[in-house]
Amino acid sequence: MLQQSDRLLLSGKEYIGLDRIDGPLAFVAKTHPVGYREIVECVDSRGILRTGMVLDTSADTVVIQIFEGTSGMTMPGTRVRFLGKPLQLAVTEKMLGRVWNGLGKPIDGGPVLPGDAEHDVNGMPINPTAREYPRDFIQTGISVIDGMNTLIRGQKLPIFSGNGLPHNELAAQIARQAKIRGQAENFAVVFAAMGVKHDVARYFIRSFEETGVLENVALFLSLADDPSIERLVTPRSALTLAEFLAYEKNMHVLVIMTDMANYCESLREISTLRGEIPSRKGYPGYLYSDLAEIYERSGMIKGIKGSITQLPILSMPNDDISHPIPDLTGYITEGQIVFDREMHARGIYPPVAGLPSLSRLMKDGIGEGMTREDHPHLASQLFAAYSYVKDVRNLASVIGEEELTPLDHQYIEFGKKFEEQFVSQKTGEDRTIEQTLDRGWESLALLPAEELHRVTEEEIQKFYGK
Repeated sequence: MLQQSDRLLLSGKEYIGLDRIDGPLAFVAKTHPVGYREIVECVDSRGILRTGMVLDTSADTVVIQIFEGTSGMTMPGTRVRFLGKPLQLAVTEKMLGRVWNGLGKPIDGGPVLPGDAEHDVNGMPINPTAREYPRDFIQTGISVIDGMNTLIRGQKLPIFSGNGLPHNELAAQIARQAKIRGQAENFAVVFAAMGVKHDVARYFIRSFEETGVLENVALFLSLADDPSIERLVTPRSALTLAEFLAYEKNMHVLVIMTDMANYCESLREISTLRGEIPSRKGYPGYLYSDLAEIYERSGMIKGIKGSITQLPILSMPNDDISHPIPDLTGYITEGQIVFDREMHARGIYPPVAGLPSLSRLMKDGIGEGMTREDHPHLASQLFAAYSYVKDVRNLASVIGEEELTPLDHQYIEFGKKFEEQFVSQKTGEDRTIEQTLDRGWESLALLPAEELHRVTEEEIQKFYGK
């Protein structure tokens, strides 16, 4: 095995000629031992410099993924130089308010910034015993999230959407409105968009500029016509900046990543080019560990004030929640917010399905001293009542609404008001947690008090019908 001193001596060693070119991959034969994810510089016969990363290494061949693509490169005329270090990002607080590509290069016309430090984009593993349990409530201003699927500081809570559903609008709204109450001055958003179209990228930038929050947001954009290889680095670049802001500058950072489905498609594309044996739906067998490598870069560390909270967004192919991407994501993360296409068709925004959605850390971040004393019981009651609404609607579709009991009709009316007044809101509407909880009680006022089994008598007297 090479010692560190030997590796430093070999770094910068150059080879002339490639063994093979396949899509964005370049193959170099008979090199010195190189490291996994080591950075490579390739200069083609025209003198154009391209950057690559070692994707696979063996005694015979090294596989390099070229970020800018291999178009125009020739096998005999390309020079390859191994740098002996991983891809690094120069990070600084001044990156907030700017727009970057997936590799951390500015694309907003502004200057390249000198970094306070250079960090490995692959991150550093966090000792599990050093993690602190997430407890603090993050207010997004969106009732169905704050009230029933509460986001907690340090949590990773994905949004499961579908093609054509308004997950981009929700992502931008959360980025604009999210805050930790009383600590707004230390809050920042890192936004990573992978494989998005130009109009979607413009929407995000315009949305943040018009609302004046861009100065507190760092955008990493990998567009649909950018090399697919870049999408694999984009979330890592974004999380590298987030780790710097959280763990060195003591900021509370919300990382929003959209769309993780595009990231996984790039991973499958590269896996196929490498000739790897496919697993479920053609994705590589290491899809779970690769996603975990990204999702687990969130949380809080004992003794450090800052934190990283993740909201990954993925569009489920064919709205299939059992698809490998949402399925594996659900194993790693602490809950999910699920979009419903039928609610979207009825004009409800955000179209969050009440029953499949869940925040597993919600119970530890709500209640007296954190949100309001009635929050835990109210959320439980709303879930229970809305679940009964679903049963009544299914029954009505079979026997007709005229055959329902008077109590069933009350539940039908509760369901309508709950969806129209509590779940649905405007894209620019920012509700406080108190407004959200009050709307929940307004919906429950359509039901008899004796039907409210999950709230206390004291809470009924204080909030019911008020």
